[in-house]
Amino acid sequence: MPGEDGTLLIPAGPVAQLEGALAIPPGARGLVLFAHGSGSSRKSARNRFVAQALRERGLGTLLFDLLTAGEQVVDAMDAQLRFDIPLLAERLGRVTDWARSREFAAGLRMGYFGASTGAAAALLAASERPGDIGAIVSRGGRPDLAGAALTRVRAPTLLIVGGDDTPVLELNRQSLPHLAGEKKLMIVPGATHLFEEPGALEQVARHAGDWFVRHLSAASRAEAAAPP
Repeated sequence: MPGEDGTLLIPAGPVAQLEGALAIPPGARGLVLFAHGSGSSRKSARNRFVAQALRERGLGTLLFDLLTAGEQVVDAMDAQLRFDIPLLAERLGRVTDWARSREFAAGLRMGYFGASTGAAAALLAASERPGDIGAIVSRGGRPDLAGAALTRVRAPTLLIVGGDDTPVLELNRQSLPHLAGEKKLMIVPGATHLFEEPGALEQVARHAGDWFVRHLSAASRAEAAAPP
């Protein structure tokens, strides 16, 4: 349900409520849930930029905080929760289940867009819902932090990494063979970890949009055509 300022309050466990922002264009082809990275939030300028680009491609978006307001205060001091991948994946899974039960998501295939540690959470959450997630995109992600769960990820997965983000690029190269489903590594030449270089984030948004439109639309059409 929305709060007084229009922010969604999403139940994520017996005591946790996460704040989120939902936007679904008319005739949406799918719904993409965003899992932000280390120390970030639903207000991440980079994720909001990508989300706007996805909406322009006919995709709904749900950006939300993986941590409660109180947890964010604690994490700002010790930076522990942002690396608690099982916790973040559990939260993402709960939000996925909540969204799937809502009328706004009826008939929409879901995808995950994860950044940094949020990408590991997205991969872990998707591994536990092999039939529910239609596509995954990782931006500068840490798929290595998903560990053995990589071998259980069936959703088509696109790893986008900056060409000059050398350590993360190597981690993505090492992780790619372990993904069980369709997979691809896309390198943005000259980009560093935050894709701050001119045109770099635009490339991320374009590649992500292509991936989600291809896989979420195809999945939705297949489900619609399936016999009851």
